[in-house]
Amino acid sequence: MASKNERYRVLLVGSGGREHAIAWKLAQSPLLEKTYASPGNPGIAKEPKTQIVPKSEVSPDDFPALVRFATDNSINLVVVGPEVPICNGIADYFRAVGIRCFAPSIRAACLEGSKAFSKDFMVRNSIPTAKFQTHNDYESAKRYLDEVDFRTCLKASGLASGKGVLLPSTKEEAHEGLKDLMIEKIFGGAGSEVNDAFFSLFGPLVPKFYPKVAMLTSDTTRWSSSSTFQGTKFLSSAFVMRIRSRVSPWGKIINQRAMEIVDPIRVCLLELWIMSRERGDPEIETLLPLMESDLLEVMVACTDNYLDTIDVKCSNDTAVTVIAAASGYPGSSAKNDLISIDHSAINPETDHIFYAGTTRDSAGQLLTSGGRVLAATSTGSTLEAALKSAYKLISSISFKGMHYRTDIGHKALAHLQNTTTTTQDVLSTYASAGVSIEAGNTLVKQISEYVRSTDRPGASTELGGFGAMFDLEAAGYSTPPTLVVGSDGVGTKLLIAQAVGKHDTIGQDLAAMLYNDIICQGAEPLMMVDIYSCAHLDISTAASVIRGICAACKLANCALVGGETAEIRGIIKDGVYDVCGTAIGAIREGDKILPLKNEMRAGDILVGLVSSGCHSNGFSLIRKIVEGQGLKYSDPAPWEQGSGRSVGEALLEPTRIYVRSMLGVVKKRLIKGAAHITGGGLLENIPRMHDKNLASELDAATWPVPSVVKWLKKAGSMDNDEFARVFNTGLGMVLIVSPENQDEVLEDLEKAGETVYVVGKMVERAEGEGCVIQGMEIWDQ
Repeated sequence: MASKNERYRVLLVGSGGREHAIAWKLAQSPLLEKTYASPGNPGIAKEPKTQIVPKSEVSPDDFPALVRFATDNSINLVVVGPEVPICNGIADYFRAVGIRCFAPSIRAACLEGSKAFSKDFMVRNSIPTAKFQTHNDYESAKRYLDEVDFRTCLKASGLASGKGVLLPSTKEEAHEGLKDLMIEKIFGGAGSEVNDAFFSLFGPLVPKFYPKVAMLTSDTTRWSSSSTFQGTKFLSSAFVMRIRSRVSPWGKIINQRAMEIVDPIRVCLLELWIMSRERGDPEIETLLPLMESDLLEVMVACTDNYLDTIDVKCSNDTAVTVIAAASGYPGSSAKNDLISIDHSAINPETDHIFYAGTTRDSAGQLLTSGGRVLAATSTGSTLEAALKSAYKLISSISFKGMHYRTDIGHKALAHLQNTTTTTQDVLSTYASAGVSIEAGNTLVKQISEYVRSTDRPGASTELGGFGAMFDLEAAGYSTPPTLVVGSDGVGTKLLIAQAVGKHDTIGQDLAAMLYNDIICQGAEPLMMVDIYSCAHLDISTAASVIRGICAACKLANCALVGGETAEIRGIIKDGVYDVCGTAIGAIREGDKILPLKNEMRAGDILVGLVSSGCHSNGFSLIRKIVEGQGLKYSDPAPWEQGSGRSVGEALLEPTRIYVRSMLGVVKKRLIKGAAHITGGGLLENIPRMHDKNLASELDAATWPVPSVVKWLKKAGSMDNDEFARVFNTGLGMVLIVSPENQDEVLEDLEKAGETVYVVGKMVERAEGEGCVIQGMEIWDQ
């Protein structure tokens, strides 16, 4: 797995706009030390941490020489852009010497390099594809065209630099196109073998649209990659599901055939990156500006086979790319024309110009080198905004004979403006509103194993049902028990977790608040559900929180049987989440329900169980005190010098769970009452467990106050009454015990791992407070 301390020296092979976009994105990675581009282009040369390897030094076609260069320069990742070297087996050369290579093996490359092979592969493995025939003889292809009564698509079988598709609209155009392919060889050797298929378009999950018609002749429509736009707002849920069902067989079949495909940019959303043109040119120039994740990290994850652990994130914006092509393209095109770019028209936040067919003369002037010259890419919150920016950007470029499409995205705009929402559009409409059903499904997959680990007799921890079930008899309750329900949340402690990016202990805070309340009734926690609410679901954060809940469940032998993940934009701010839950416990028939108020007497003993710190209460005040002291959460914690923990880390110490230690003394009927010290502190929580004719009298000198709580009292200039009403002062749970049971209770709790103190006694209450703490002045020392 890519370490944050590991740095990568990358060899990027290629010289087009695709490679410029990759170099641009790689340069943003903190993991990158340096990129070497062979042979690169003038745009790539301008990117940070990037060095051009000219052809005079190493030819990009000389694979052994590239391997020697990579070895000599400590390259630990090779990224190959163009299809030709991939299909010629470049990846196998690097893998043979143990160097990571982000490209398919020569066997896997056949899927892209030969359309005939690809079509035959799909048919043999029952993968849905359009009907087709492959011909390497012109006369047989002519006869087939005469026989069919449907519209055909003609495709050169080999590599044609994105130009090998003909879409004839009539039988006459089809025959002319076939002649151009197989006799005139307009696409070179790529047209020696031709596929004839039903006309069909197949789009990836994050939709991309690339209107490729760059030249309309009188007889044949020729396709070449000229412009694209991409976004997440254009596909219905039914279409997405249909694509999934058709693509899913690919992974299984490829694994069975032992084809090494290390090239996820060929798939959108990690599912279609095998055969789609997302890795193509200019598609990648449109995709990468929308990618929020670290491209280098994703590439390393692919080569090292742990991609399933990476959460690849993309923006919800739309991107549009308009290609400035040289005169004559897609046929023989002009070269060496001077290029002018008005850089003042470029918005660095939304605009990108990726260099493709470009070179420099001896004077350093930027010139065309034919074909697709420059890619003008803009992003925007809507298709309209992105289109407006992209066409403004393309107008800042000029050279002799420059031409480009002027109708990019128009059909999609019309669709968005003229169609009404149907049930099939719900998923894409919901996503455009900021709610991702797909992210929720991914989260469930990630947490399922952790949830199952909380299983206990009687519980069902398999996620996916409409409700959770619990079999009390299977849990050992042969007769109907009394059920106890508790609900709670974590409160503003969450804001500190979100500020420092540490979410793995918040789950224990939530569970502890529930379980500690339930045990105070004498109930054994059996099952729990949670609700995780946010504006935008960050899978990694949510999974971390729920893993913490599951770990806490195991501490209390309580099953997490379900939950809810809610994206509620407009109610919760971006970057913020809330988590709350409900737990259910049981008291066996015949066991007493705590507190036993009628059995309490003056002279009963108060036993305190120490807390782990602030637990989960008082954090609105805590944050105010920290801010008032001018501290950042990343600063060293001043109350525990030398520990190495920051303010944020120390404040996030999780709430202690008392369930396992207390169940023993509860089952032995050794305690009369228990108070979980939460909001309201000692002064308000202890009276909740005893009768109004009694008062609890504590001696502040009998237990230690944690250093963090002492510091907060002093830094916040809190008086003693407020201190005892806001914080737990070092006691997370207080029990009422008969004097004759005192020693046994202390012994049992200590054996269970608790630190306990006799902190006071019960007294007759005349007037005044239900809880009195003597000697509070010791807290001021």
